[in-house]
Amino acid sequence: MDISIRPVDATEHPLVGEITANAYLDDGLLDLGADDPYLEQLRDVPRRAAEADVLVAVGADGRVLGGVTYAPPGNPWADIAGPDEAEFRMLAVAREARGLGAGEALVRACIDRARGTDGVARLVLSTQSTMLAAHRIYHRLGFVRTPERDWYPVPGLQLLTYSLTL
Repeated sequence: MDISIRPVDATEHPLVGEITANAYLDDGLLDLGADDPYLEQLRDVPRRAAEADVLVAVGADGRVLGGVTYAPPGNPWADIAGPDEAEFRMLAVAREARGLGAGEALVRACIDRARGTDGVARLVLSTQSTMLAAHRIYHRLGFVRTPERDWYPVPGLQLLTYSLTL
């Protein structure tokens, strides 16, 4: 499938927020389901786009397939990145677009951004243990597990970490 990556347009904020929220809800990634407070952050694309880089994958027909938040060094949206690291978060692809390459295209765009940023030595991310399709993408693109950096954003939720040396 022909997929392009570009910055999110303000008119797409609600759509990208719903794609992201639905991906997390449908995959059972939120302990409290529809009542999980993290949903607010997942849906708040206007804030993320104002403070970080929100990228979207778009099909040849112009349909938004998914999105990701890219945080350069020092960005408030980075959870685990050090001073010489960029990070991406909230990678999500619409259910009907999964398996078409949108997720990998979004990760590749983050890699390209990190490589194009002076002083960035690594691209890092956090993921849940059940996000197996995403893990396959990370391994295919050369990311390695960094278990020494795994962390718990809330009690009982362990996030696994990966890093790609650029």
